Amino acid sequence: MFKEFKKFAMRGNVVDLAVGVVIGAAFTGIVNSLVKDVIMPPIGLAMGGIDFSNFFVVLKGANYATLADAQKAGAVTINYGVFINSVINFLIVAIALFMLVRAINKLQETETTPDAAPASPPEDIVLLREIRDSLKK
Repeated sequence: MFKEFKKFAMRGNVVDLAVGVVIGAAFTGIVNSLVKDVIMPPIGLAMGGIDFSNFFVVLKGANYATLADAQKAGAVTINYGVFINSVINFLIVAIALFMLVRAINKLQETETTPDAAPASPPEDIVLLREIRDSLKK
């Protein structure tokens, strides 16, 4: 069983996937900082100083000024502002991945489509075509 697991784990796809997960985790941290520290402050300022992370509804407990205060008091809340931030994070990651895949596809297209003329057909195909043409005559 250990040999099978080692064989499975050392296949190229598994190693590539592991590298992708690690890079994805690091990329997520960058995107979270981008949204929280760069994108959301100007949006909040444009909307009159609103902080999306403090958009919440208290289901059980008193009214609180901030989400942190509500959570400290143990109030039951629906944190839809945090959800909005998560949606923006997802959209940024999706756009970045789309742009990356698009660039990779363009690179692969240029590598796979040479500018040279197409190769001539094999000799046996040429011979069969000559025979066909002779039979038609």
